[in-house]
Amino acid sequence: MVRTFVAIDLTEEIRERARESQEFLARSEGRLAIVDPENLHITVKFLGEVEPAQIEPIVEALRAVRAAPFEMTVGHAVCNPPRRPRVIWCDVRDAGESAALAREVDALLAPLGFSRETRPFRPHATLARVKEFHPSQCRDVERIPRDPLGRFRVERIKLKKSTLTPRGPIYEDLAEVAL
Repeated sequence: MVRTFVAIDLTEEIRERARESQEFLARSEGRLAIVDPENLHITVKFLGEVEPAQIEPIVEALRAVRAAPFEMTVGHAVCNPPRRPRVIWCDVRDAGESAALAREVDALLAPLGFSRETRPFRPHATLARVKEFHPSQCRDVERIPRDPLGRFRVERIKLKKSTLTPRGPIYEDLAEVAL
């Protein structure tokens, strides 16, 4: 079985700015699992464990995506949910194109047996997962500069493989589809 998801990669510049926020987070009380900056992305659809034979049909379905390239802005770090967070992420804003892309990917993969998402799509880039909450964590997050991490043009999506290890996940690109 192969653990997979469809994603939008962030630019190196945005990842570097995110690293600065993560360095600040690493000093907070409680316990956080900081995401490796190289792994920062926006998940379009999590597929979970799939048979290796399903990879090519998934790639073929993704090649049918008809979305046009679009602009996204990666915001600053916030706690989610705000009172007792499970993750610290950066909200991502666009003019609705990422939600439309997620719906299209959902529709294209449904015939292959992947359940449609029932929750509204909310694009974000996870900086850290909260393993042990401490009330100071959200105060610390609010001290991180509030400037957006950057703006970039989304021109492709990727099918990624995720291998879970004790040191964190290792991601590998399985396919890339141009918009």
